[in-house]
Parts: sequence; structure tokens; C-alpha cells
Amino acid sequence: MSHSDIQKINSTEVMSAVTVFNQVVYLSGQVPKNPDLDIEGQTLDILATIEQLLASANSDKSRLLSVQLFLKNLSDFPTVNAIYVDWLKDCVAPSRATIQADLVNPNWLIEIAVIAAQK
Repeated sequence: MSHSDIQKINSTEVMSAVTVFNQVVYLSGQVPKNPDLDIEGQTLDILATIEQLLASANSDKSRLLSVQLFLKNLSDFPTVNAIYVDWLKDCVAPSRATIQADLVNPNWLIEIAVIAAQK
């Protein structure tokens, strides 16, 4: 079976940042580039990365199908939710789950994984 119909972007031996199949874009969990930022800074950083990765796969946040938010501290939920709602203000919100999680790097406060449709 050929895998030429599966596109992978920014791949390492561990994962691909983006996988595209059947006009659906799957992003790996995105984490902050700067783990020293507070929850607001980390969230904005990740959302910007998500926008860049979606663009690289011919998609954007208006095409989101599903979002998974992984929060280290549930006390950050109101802050993250306000940023998220503002980020999606011109879009219909996708399906979403929010999960409390111990993240790989103890300085990461949030990780976000999304699935979107291509344009």
C-alpha cells in the first residue's frame, strides 16, 4: 500500500508536526516555544504556532474540527478559555475537550492539539 496520499510536515524520528490525509489536517500537540512565559503568554504562543502550521497545510482556524486543550493547572482554565474565545471570535467554535495533564516539561503549562479541514 502506498502512503503517497499522506503528507507529513516538520517530521522528526518521534513525530510530524502536521499530518494531512483525505483533506484533514492533524496537528501534534503544540507546546510553548518559551516555557518561561505565564499561562497567557504560553497560550498565545501556541495559538500563533497553530495558525502557522495550519497555513502550511492549506487550512486556518475557521476550518477547525476538533481542539484538545491539556492544562497543567485547572485554575488556569478561565484565563485560557477567555484567550481561546477571543482567538475564535470570528469563527464557529469546533468540538473541544479540556484535560488536566502532567506535561512532559514541568515548565509547560499548556499543550494544544487540533484537527482541521483543508480549504
